[in-house]
Amino acid sequence: MIEFRSVTKTFPDGTRAVDDFSLVIPARQTTVLVGSSGSGKTTLLRMINRMVEPSSGAVEIDGESVLEGDPVALRRRIGYVMQNSGLLPHFSVIDNVATVLRLNGVARREAHVRARELLDTVGLDQALADRYPSQLSGGQQQRVGVARGLAADPNILLMDEPFGAVDPIVRTELQQELLRLQRELGKTVVFVTHDIDEALLLGDRIVILGKSARIVQQGTPDEILAAPADDFVAAFIGADRGRRALHLRETPHGTVVVDADGRAQGTLVQSPADLLDAHPPQAADEVG
Repeated sequence: MIEFRSVTKTFPDGTRAVDDFSLVIPARQTTVLVGSSGSGKTTLLRMINRMVEPSSGAVEIDGESVLEGDPVALRRRIGYVMQNSGLLPHFSVIDNVATVLRLNGVARREAHVRARELLDTVGLDQALADRYPSQLSGGQQQRVGVARGLAADPNILLMDEPFGAVDPIVRTELQQELLRLQRELGKTVVFVTHDIDEALLLGDRIVILGKSARIVQQGTPDEILAAPADDFVAAFIGADRGRRALHLRETPHGTVVVDADGRAQGTLVQSPADLLDAHPPQAADEVG
């Protein structure tokens, strides 16, 4: 569990990026911090691994302050994935993935074995192991970044707009890959984005931030969609427009779901339970 208690961050130029922020981030779930530029979400993320230190307040992991102990050791046990992958350009793929393991004293052969396993985990071909970042596509580089973030098997994975620099098709693939990894690995993921669609897709819990990291609303995607806290949240999630404002329309071919512009988005599909409720099986003594 990660906890922020009355955290404030004021930078040397006087900018108040975070003002009296408190939040409990549950373990083994994906918590998404979402807000516009300048809302303080990246500053909050970097406080967890002490890349940014609070001006006041406390940041704790499982009850221990992140300000205690060696900051380098702290960072090596927390996975971190950034927007542009941050790969070392003169290291091969396998050496990039193995970097944290080698820094933690793992022998080169053992680190490479683990790195190759992680290439499989994130869906990368083993044939890419000896290539360099410049020889990879943007999506492949981001997968290497995720593999490196997972290399030391951290309990916590921080992700700072990791899919923001790739094209929409690749972004969708990477989002699905993250969902798969989280189902399999169950990490405590803190994910930063300005994209509400991405937040709603990936988050078990979503925290919507206003200026200076003021929490405007937090909850599950269902809770936020069903009951926006105020007009700001409603506008931010697009509750009254586009794909959010869905309606049912009867057609000669059945019921379809349409958006606010009248464009068909899909159909209603009955679940097996619904079908059983509509057509309960007959008891044996009723047959014949």
